[in-house]
Amino acid sequence: MKTLFDSVSYSCSKIVTKTYSTSFSLATKMLSKCIRIHIYNIYGFVRFADEIVDSFHDYNKEELFNGFVDDLENALKNKISLNPILNAFQHTYHKYNIDKHLVDSFLKSMRLDLHKTTYMSDKEYKEYIYGSADVVGLMCLKVFVKGNDEKYHDLKDTAMSLGSAFQKVNFLRDIKADFNDLNRSYFPNVDLNHLNENSKQQIIDDIESDFEKGLRGIKKLPMEAKFGVFMAYRYYRQLLKKLKKTPALQIKDTRIRVSNPKKIELLMRSYVKYQLNLM
Repeated sequence: MKTLFDSVSYSCSKIVTKTYSTSFSLATKMLSKCIRIHIYNIYGFVRFADEIVDSFHDYNKEELFNGFVDDLENALKNKISLNPILNAFQHTYHKYNIDKHLVDSFLKSMRLDLHKTTYMSDKEYKEYIYGSADVVGLMCLKVFVKGNDEKYHDLKDTAMSLGSAFQKVNFLRDIKADFNDLNRSYFPNVDLNHLNENSKQQIIDDIESDFEKGLRGIKKLPMEAKFGVFMAYRYYRQLLKKLKKTPALQIKDTRIRVSNPKKIELLMRSYVKYQLNLM
């Protein structure tokens, strides 16, 4: 039965989320059960695409990526795929009427990671972030508002700001892996060979502005989604707090993490703030 195959597919997306990101998985668990699986489905799709361009160094990445995109197109067209991750995603895509432009923009940014290593202008930087992060936030927003177009357009800008903030924190945290291992430099007008405190502070100020706007949107989310997204926000704010305290030169040589006990503490504190409406 197709329903059994779909159930297996959803389980695969959940496993991918739990395996690749304990923090995102924890935040997703805080979402209402009725929407949780669809966020797993979106995460599984974007994670697999990202994994191709970031990790499969011993294989022909472009060939693998092209095959993945072809399989995705067939999944969206036929509403089924023997790739369980794509089968799960197509279900969420159709159920919530996700705009194909969002999917195409995401794939465009992922494709850039196959060859492009430096972003020289703010325009290039913003276009990459839009495709790699903002549109993922918008896909999730479609689920959070259960396809309600009016609510979606009301929260669209703040969802994009939150997605940008998350991605920029990732960029700052992952400078060591991106620059040293993958030879990528996302921040325009920043010499990562000589990252200094002034450059780091400019990046942080930009992220803080995105977070401020993103929080305004979180407060307007439906109850089914609000606490889970707030938990993700709090986690990334904690990461940024640690990055602020880390000397610029040290950021290049290490990867800042939030410990599991700290994540649990964040969860409890976030729940108190949420219950007391102190967001």
